[in-house]
Amino acid sequence: MAYKISDACIECGACEGTCPVEAIKAGEGQYIIEADTCIDCGACVDSCPVEAISE
Repeated sequence: MAYKISDACIECGACEGTCPVEAIKAGEGQYIIEADTCIDCGACVDSCPVEAISE
């Protein structure tokens, strides 16, 4: 199951660079994680300053 970014996202971009498969992209109003690309590694979770990323 891919990780998801909630509405709590503040669009800081901190998570984007932590993804080893580049599954995180800027969306409209918040960043998104492409479920088909995400490898469930969790590297992005600790990078989020507002804890907006979860499984």
